[in-house]
Order: sequence, then C-alpha cells, then structure tokens
Amino acid sequence: MAPRFEPIVGRYMHLDMLGRPHRLYVEEAGHGIPLLCLHTAGSDGRQYRGVMNDPRVLEHFRVIAFDMPWHGKSSPPAGWHDEEYRLTSRDYVAMILDVMQALELERPVVMGCSIGGRIVLHLALDHPERFRAIIGLQSGAHSEPYYDLDYLHRPDVHGGEICGAIVSGLVGPNAPEADRWETLWHYMQGGPGVFKGDLHFYQRDGDVRDRVAHIDTERCPLYLLTGEYDYSCMPKDTLEIANSVKGAEATIMDGLGHFPMSEDPTKFIDYLLPVLTRIRKAGAPVTVAKRSVV
Repeated sequence: MAPRFEPIVGRYMHLDMLGRPHRLYVEEAGHGIPLLCLHTAGSDGRQYRGVMNDPRVLEHFRVIAFDMPWHGKSSPPAGWHDEEYRLTSRDYVAMILDVMQALELERPVVMGCSIGGRIVLHLALDHPERFRAIIGLQSGAHSEPYYDLDYLHRPDVHGGEICGAIVSGLVGPNAPEADRWETLWHYMQGGPGVFKGDLHFYQRDGDVRDRVAHIDTERCPLYLLTGEYDYSCMPKDTLEIANSVKGAEATIMDGLGHFPMSEDPTKFIDYLLPVLTRIRKAGAPVTVAKRSVV
C-alpha cells in the first residue's frame, strides 16, 4: 500500500519565554485566517489532529497547535529538575502572546479546550484587541476539585496510568474506540507531575468567576462549545458564562465529552464549522456578535 501523508507539518521553535530559553514544538496545516489551538491539561497538540486534517477547515484557516513547555514534544526549560511545575494564569497568558508574536500571528482566532477553554476567558478579558474571535471548548469560569490531585504525582502510583484512568470517564460514551484510546494514550505519555501542575491553574489560580461578566464581545466575539458528557466542566458551567456575558453564544454538543476535538473529531467538526464560517464571513474587524444563549 502506498504511504499517505497528512497535511500537518511540524517543527521546533526556539524562543525566550517567561524569562528563559525554550524549545517548543509547533504543528500547522492549511492557509488563511490563523486559528491558534490550545490543548487540554496534561496532553498536547495532537488533540487537534482531526481539525488539522479536515479540508473544509484548511480551505480557509491556517490551523496552528503548539505543545506547551513540559508537554508533548516541547521539553521543559533547563533546570526543570530543581523546581515543581505549576501553571499560573500570568504565565499561561504570557506564553500564548509570546508564541503569537514569534509566529507573527496578527489577530488570530484562538480556540482552547478545558484549561485552554479557561485561559481564553482570560484573553477575552485582558487582551480582546489581539484576537479576531475566541472559541472556548469546555469552558467554565471555575472548577472545584473533585479528587485528590496528589494522586497524580507520587512514587507509589504510575503517573501515566493514573492520569489516563482519571480522565477516561470524561470521554463521551459514544466516542469511536480508536479516538477514545488515542485520547487516553496522550495522557498516559505525560511527564511526571505535569498534569497536576496544569490543574493548579484549572482548580486554583485561574478562577475568573468575579470577572467573566466583564467580557466585551463587541471588542472580540466569544463562542462556547461544550460537550454534554462532562463532569469537569459541566454544560451548566458554560451556560452560566453565556448568561452573564452579553453577546456570547453557547452550544451544548450532543454526545460529546471533555475532549471533543480528540475523542470524536468528525462529530466535533460538524459543530465547529458553522462557527468558523460565521467568523470568516464577519471579516476583520469583527462586528458585534448576536446574543444567543442555549
């Protein structure tokens, strides 16, 4: 059988970020409006493989995903062994803006899931002028801890297996088997303590409940897509945002879980395409979004 190559191209980028030299792995595919994709806690940019392989998306969008430091093919910075990794809101925002500048992305669309779905709310609040539109997947303003995070990084527990096990219940029940297990495999490959370090942002540092109502969708439209099978970011969490932010639009995706773009890319893209079409046809600068709350 002849080999088949995907349109995705990957490369390593060196840049100074957060006051230290970093080597980041970046993938992209397609041409047109830049669409910067942010992966979930404890995983990496491979979660967007379906989006990066869909010709309907690539016809109009340059899809870009980078592995955050400590994740996927991006190594931690030198000296990592002398510190505990903890993701903070300040560093997360700075990282995204630094990557945008390094890649010379002018007003990209940014789409993030889970922790990515939370940090896009920070971007909407503090840097709306930098983005053409913002798409939050599994977005909530806060998440209460529902298990002891210390189990994710201790010497008597296999880190990869416990991370995969903990998130396994967050995958939608009808996800295709291959995509379900590939999603879990990404978690099983995470570095020691990295998932736990990401959840420091998700459950403690990144709470925006007291600010989220101040998002101005006239400056940057906000779209929210949330799978119905999710006890980490439940549909009600997303709808609370939509009800408090004038102009935000929310859709609850039937049958999908916490990792929609990875666990069932085909079904997810059916929900994503109408949003991308609206963003594309709105042009830049974007006009005021119509209020529509599910």
